[in-house]
Amino acid sequence: MSTASIANSALVLFSGGQDSTTCLAWALSRFQRVETLGFDYGQRHAIELEQRPRLLASMRSMNPEWAARLKEDHQLDLSLLGEISDTALTSDAEITIQKNGLPTTFVPGRNLLFLTVAAALAYRRGLQVLVGGMCETDYSGYPDCRNDTLRALETALQLGMESEIALETPLMWLNKAATWSLAESLGGDALVELIRTDTHTCYLGERGELHDWGRGCGHCPACALRARGYQEYRAGRASTG
Repeated sequence: MSTASIANSALVLFSGGQDSTTCLAWALSRFQRVETLGFDYGQRHAIELEQRPRLLASMRSMNPEWAARLKEDHQLDLSLLGEISDTALTSDAEITIQKNGLPTTFVPGRNLLFLTVAAALAYRRGLQVLVGGMCETDYSGYPDCRNDTLRALETALQLGMESEIALETPLMWLNKAATWSLAESLGGDALVELIRTDTHTCYLGERGELHDWGRGCGHCPACALRARGYQEYRAGRASTG
């Protein structure tokens, strides 16, 4: 039996993006008490922070059961990441592949720091499970999204805090099309439409034109991945409809 099936509380790393919103719906469908956590780390696409409260309000109004389960939201300042890194997510740098094979959008230590801080908050709040949207299937060159990395970190957190806190990554083995499908299974067309129109993914922080897959510049890696996944999801629905 997984920890998620016996625990009754969770802390969701909630950025305001597609993946974290899907993970929030996943957690609200499983846990009696759910809190959310976002980080201001000097990200270039800080507009995602503005979407968080709007999304939380919409998800409360969407489902009375979710409204009862969704509790406090937290937002923490981790701007030191922007101070110690020089990346395309924390500065106006070009999005390219570096000599080491990693994209310039990789922020060293980001997920490791996020989850460590989240575990400390969960410990204080009495929350049993951390939920994150990390994914290895649509692996974009981020070593801190790998399952092995996160399982090792889970062990370190449990040992270091003398706690049974668990880390759940419901999207780990899903591609973007399957993530859209998961959202549909959790909240129907209403959740899919909320994710399409109100979540933010674009690395460049663009929220102008509304494309069929959502808002964004349409050409950065995050937009391209999201658009391709949405097209595959819609094609799959058409073929089974």
